Amino acid sequence: MCFFYQKFGLKLIVDALPRYARLECPDGESTLSISLSKTKMNNNITLYFEDENLDILVKELQKKGITFDQLPKDESWLWREAKLKDPDSNTIILFKAGENRKNPPWRVN
Repeated sequence: MCFFYQKFGLKLIVDALPRYARLECPDGESTLSISLSKTKMNNNITLYFEDENLDILVKELQKKGITFDQLPKDESWLWREAKLKDPDSNTIILFKAGENRKNPPWRVN
């Protein structure tokens, strides 16, 4: 599982596999932690990652063998999104929202 996320540019910083791993995002201070549960639950988990260069990122990931369920597409909520699944079938949405992530036209004042 960690190798999959390393293809996205995340760096493994805590390795307690197979029960736990923490990865550092390439920009900023964000991290992603993965913990193995003793029970397999389907929680319909969706992970969102924003990238200003979404189309370039998708092409780079395709070159690394990542398969997408949806290539980058402009959505009605003013985000551009690509969709895929991780090895545990969790949904991953890579998106570019820009100013619309925090300030969409329908933002509540």
